[in-house]
Amino acid sequence: MIRPGRRRVTRTLLAGGLLLAVLTAGCGVRPTDVITGRSAVSGPPAGTGLYLISHGELALILRATKPGPGPSSPTEALAQLASGPTPSEQRAGFSSEVPPDSTPVSVSPSADEPGITVTMSGAVLSLSTVAANQIICTVAFAVAEDGTTPVTLVGPDGTRPPWPCPLE
Repeated sequence: MIRPGRRRVTRTLLAGGLLLAVLTAGCGVRPTDVITGRSAVSGPPAGTGLYLISHGELALILRATKPGPGPSSPTEALAQLASGPTPSEQRAGFSSEVPPDSTPVSVSPSADEPGITVTMSGAVLSLSTVAANQIICTVAFAVAEDGTTPVTLVGPDGTRPPWPCPLE
């Protein structure tokens, strides 16, 4: 006859052994040979990159572009940014702080230092930091795709100093 204390020890050992057997059995995935696929996609993104706001943060979205050679210009990208999110982008939760009158007059290389100068039709000094960053990141993405290019915003009310996209 087995004493009650030994019965508990026996059950514990059996349960532990069963648990160990289950854990060492693995998840049932069998090893396979290497599976090859296609090469990674390369080249410029297919679309115009715009920085909109999603959940209070800047978010890159790609809008389909009209058929034609090459990516869209920074001026085209900023014109799309100034027009605001499309109805489908709004339904997806995207917004913008860029005023509709903030269309670019010109986008050109900076004269004195490396970077890009964007001359705007509307005021630039009164833009919120988020709106300025939307413009800066959209231009930096359009010209360099890495966000490190400093962008100077110029408007009828003055000039904002060169600033890189804060996301890069």
